[in-house]
Amino acid sequence: MKQSQLFTKVSRQDPKDETALNARLLERGGFVYKNSAGIYSYLPLGWRVMQKIAQIIREEMNAIGGQELFMPALVEKKYLDATGRWSVEVGYEVHGKGEKAANFTLGWTHEEVLTEIVSKYISSYKDLPFAAYQIQTKFRNEPRAKSGLLRGREFMMKDLYSFHASEDDFEKYYEKVADAYRKIFERCGLKAVYTLAGGGAFTAKHTHEFQVPAEVGEDTIFVCEKCEYAENKEISKLQEGDRCPVSLRGSETTAAIPKGHEIASPAARNDGKRCGGRIYENKAIEVGNIFPLGTKYSEAFDLKFRDENGKEHFVVMGSYGIGLGRVMATVVEVSNDKAGIIWPESVAPFRAHLLSLGGADGSSIYEKLQKAGIEVLYDDRDLSAGEKFAESDLLGIPWRLVVSPKTGDGVEVKRRNEGKSKTVSVTEALKLLK
Repeated sequence: MKQSQLFTKVSRQDPKDETALNARLLERGGFVYKNSAGIYSYLPLGWRVMQKIAQIIREEMNAIGGQELFMPALVEKKYLDATGRWSVEVGYEVHGKGEKAANFTLGWTHEEVLTEIVSKYISSYKDLPFAAYQIQTKFRNEPRAKSGLLRGREFMMKDLYSFHASEDDFEKYYEKVADAYRKIFERCGLKAVYTLAGGGAFTAKHTHEFQVPAEVGEDTIFVCEKCEYAENKEISKLQEGDRCPVSLRGSETTAAIPKGHEIASPAARNDGKRCGGRIYENKAIEVGNIFPLGTKYSEAFDLKFRDENGKEHFVVMGSYGIGLGRVMATVVEVSNDKAGIIWPESVAPFRAHLLSLGGADGSSIYEKLQKAGIEVLYDDRDLSAGEKFAESDLLGIPWRLVVSPKTGDGVEVKRRNEGKSKTVSVTEALKLLK
């Protein structure tokens, strides 16, 4: 894409009333536009990042058997009435003009909607297990909309739901999802810590979160420096300086957590030894969570199956969420410098940023990059070198290529997270980028 054709522009000034780093950098770079508190539009550059994140999520969800679908954002009251969640003060009630009472809500969750759908198709143990997911906009009546994309009223979310004939089968799949989440965040350039957490108002007594250590995080977690076992401070009895309570079995670990909540632990037995690593306290950003749901929703919608002997049972369920915008914001919060964003290659809007300086024409290199399948943003505008370099650093595209009278037939190549550049032939540049 030619930057002269990009309708958004880079701003030199921080936006007013934005304290979060992710909001300042993303708005200045023209990745997002703030419409209202907690409500953002994703502009062309930002939407490219979101699509990259969504594709990584799709690939990992499909790899564990997830089937993608799309459910309505407008959820009728009857669904939440069935589970007693209509009164939960988290969503936005909706009613049409001329109607006195709300009969719909803007979807903040979809357990009920999908459970009713599934009840029309499940009757036998042979129909289980399976999992379905969507990537869709969610709405939350967030009284403290702040921190840019980290806490919003409207946001993109991947929600996966799984259906099982037994708790044992559910626990096995829970482990698969946990592994898939680790891969997702790693591919997005994030080091996420698997953390035991409370269930809150929506689900089981204990759940698990994926927390990225960051000073701006609203959560506090206790983490073992040795085995990385972690607990959210909200439910933890641990303190900084304590010794890790995890029990060891060979090279595996099993957390010393409440009975009945050992889900996703690699080992169910131990030899009595303890990890003993030092516990330290850290601020963190929650980027994903996974929930045991039991039979709460299947009971509400009479979702049953018959086993091999014809006996009926309620289906066991799980729920698993990732906020795409939150992932994007977290990447910005942990991957930046004084000049701007440093995008990991996997989620960057473009792989290369081509700059033409001093009247040099980079069109032929731009065409070669495109033919080679390399996503490139070509800054063909008539601006000074200083302006182009500053904007390039702010945008944070992984590779910067410069053509100028000094480079001759070659091109100056520099990685965004490295200080030095080098001049190479166009052929060598293409090899580097591939």
